Amino acid sequence: MLPSYSLLVLSTINQHPLQIKKMNHAAKTSLPVPQGNYLPATRDGDQIFTAGMTPRRDGTLILKGKVNSAQALSDYKEAVQLAAANALVAAKSTLSSDEQVGKVLHMTVYIAADAEFEQHAKLADFASEYLVNELGDAGRSTRAAIGVYTLPGNAPVEISLIASVAKASSR
Repeated sequence: MLPSYSLLVLSTINQHPLQIKKMNHAAKTSLPVPQGNYLPATRDGDQIFTAGMTPRRDGTLILKGKVNSAQALSDYKEAVQLAAANALVAAKSTLSSDEQVGKVLHMTVYIAADAEFEQHAKLADFASEYLVNELGDAGRSTRAAIGVYTLPGNAPVEISLIASVAKASSR
């Protein structure tokens, strides 16, 4: 049985996708709705494990299709950062009011790309940048950037996190 705080539902704020670069993702990202029979995040003691999160806003992918090696990486920044934001919101949903994410321990970034794409690490940097912007040094983690053939719903990227829990403080 999960603790009641693991099912915390955050309010949904609807925003135009292009506004995401001007706003804090986590402040406007609602708890992702599972697309199957699983939980957005689970917790065991002081460790949190998130499910793979795609760039969905209000249950809808903001970008579909494979990452195209001929397209500018910056065209994917919004989607990658939204997937990271969804993973962070899922992790935070397991916390009680006197807790915070202590540290992101590991991030896995799955990238569905065409066969010529070779910049997996650079695309994953967008997610790392987002987590560091949100959590400071606690957002800097080990990570794996993995190329895959397809992802659920034809998403271009999926991100999962492993994080630790700490007592809330003024970070």
